[in-house]
Amino acid sequence: MKKYLFYVELPYTLSILRPLQAEIRARGDQVKWFIAGDRMSPVLLAADEERLESVAAVKAYDPYAVFVPGNVVADFFPGIKVQVFHGLEWKKRGHFGIRGFFDLYCTHGPITTDRFNELGRKHGYFRVRETGWPKMDPYLGLPQPPVGEVPVIVYAPTFSPSLTSVPDLYEPIKRLSQAGRYRFVVKFHPKMEQGWIDKYRAIQGPCLEVSDDEDLLRVYQQGNLVLSDTSSAVTEALMMGKVVVTYRNSQPQPCLLDFDQAQQLGRFLELGLHPSEALREEIDRYVGEVHPNLDGHSSARILAAVDEVAAQGVLPKPLNLIRRFKVRKRLGYYRWS
Repeated sequence: MKKYLFYVELPYTLSILRPLQAEIRARGDQVKWFIAGDRMSPVLLAADEERLESVAAVKAYDPYAVFVPGNVVADFFPGIKVQVFHGLEWKKRGHFGIRGFFDLYCTHGPITTDRFNELGRKHGYFRVRETGWPKMDPYLGLPQPPVGEVPVIVYAPTFSPSLTSVPDLYEPIKRLSQAGRYRFVVKFHPKMEQGWIDKYRAIQGPCLEVSDDEDLLRVYQQGNLVLSDTSSAVTEALMMGKVVVTYRNSQPQPCLLDFDQAQQLGRFLELGLHPSEALREEIDRYVGEVHPNLDGHSSARILAAVDEVAAQGVLPKPLNLIRRFKVRKRLGYYRWS
């Protein structure tokens, strides 16, 4: 039986790793969790998910591999260190940052694989395998909900004050929902300002609901269309076969229907509900660059990549003294072994 460790810091990373956990358990192997820092409550783990509460417990467990959706891991933990990434938003600053902790980078598609292969050749101590992202495994290839008389629009805005569409689209969404033209399911980011959440809740009705579901992808699946802005989760919607309409996206792309005047909302929703062949082709092209594997088996490919690295042997990593000291200070562990 192989033993694996999930090294997590933030609540939203749980949904990234749970499909990988399901694949590991299906093989008869074992998973345990380590929560680094104090930004995530242990109660968010399920009843059947076991937490290791100390460095000593991790060392005694002696994992075969450690999976990390963040940028840093305890280098003194046993096992192959595997980066699986916390999102698909490759344009964000730091996505290609190399911090000297990982033996294996599990990339999602050519647009990231090619760059990490270049970095691997430059640094010489880690391997790169294009596996896909485990979070998407349960949501790929699902049938699309039929478009009824009142189409369902999932509105998933970002929280950043400089990028969010929430203030500008409040009145248009209120008007269109009260007219019964569309049914809006609003899924706010956990960091969204509470005042705006309350304001949207105040206009809930037959055609507008503020969702409390923690799983954004499960909410996406309900929709005939996704409405957003510059949210980092736009790519996930495209992978699920959704057309995405965005308001003032900071980096608009041909695969999105982007508009910049709030009063245009209704017209762009109609364009999204009746997409052109050219738009469909642009979506397929973009998804092919970001995450071409849509078979829902990324977790299996990740485990195969780990076995490959184990067979080849890990490569010696740089001293990385400052970052290693910071991890030790954070975890209260000052030994160098």
